[in-house]
Amino acid sequence: MDAVERIRTPRRGVTRNGTRDSERTQAAILVAATREFAQHGLGGARVDRIAAGARTNKRMLYYYYGSKEALFVAVLEETYASIRRAEKALSLLDVDPVESVHRLVEFTWNYYLAHPEFLTLLNSENLHGARHVRKSPNVREMNSPLIETLAEVLARGARSGVFRGGVDALQLYVTIAALSYFYLSNNQTLSAVFGRDLATARARKERLQHMVDVVLGYLRADRCA
Repeated sequence: MDAVERIRTPRRGVTRNGTRDSERTQAAILVAATREFAQHGLGGARVDRIAAGARTNKRMLYYYYGSKEALFVAVLEETYASIRRAEKALSLLDVDPVESVHRLVEFTWNYYLAHPEFLTLLNSENLHGARHVRKSPNVREMNSPLIETLAEVLARGARSGVFRGGVDALQLYVTIAALSYFYLSNNQTLSAVFGRDLATARARKERLQHMVDVVLGYLRADRCA
């Protein structure tokens, strides 16, 4: 049994109260680990600090997750699962295509603002060549439904004549994510280089409107006429 399998293998032979205690302990470990990995990266993270933050001990951490790397995989899985759960609540197929895209752009921006750990964890994993994400059989499944939904939104928009045809849903999603990601990940250096505070409430509001205009402007059917 490898480390990833150990993450998802339920512990047997416990009472109902014991199960609840186990679930609470594992949830506390994930919260503490997310904070630790986001702040220090995989290499700098310390199991002692994670255990202390979760108010448990290293023995329990290794019991549930097997190793620090396996725990990092679990944190990445939960990080992706959290944003996908939030995206589902957008109900993108229940509104017109323009509103759907507007919602997705605004959601992505606000989610990154509210969850800076999402960006730092991705930065850390990219430094490791995404080898931990590749170990997870769940992450790809989490991301596929969103791209399929966005593809349907784009198809509806093309059929109704408001969007151009032939837009790749994956490419569009990467663009939406990049417009938020680069601005926020490099906010300090951008502000310093250009002598303009790009972290103020006004600057962030202007950035969001700019992103919406850029994405919807690209999708407009009449831009190809």
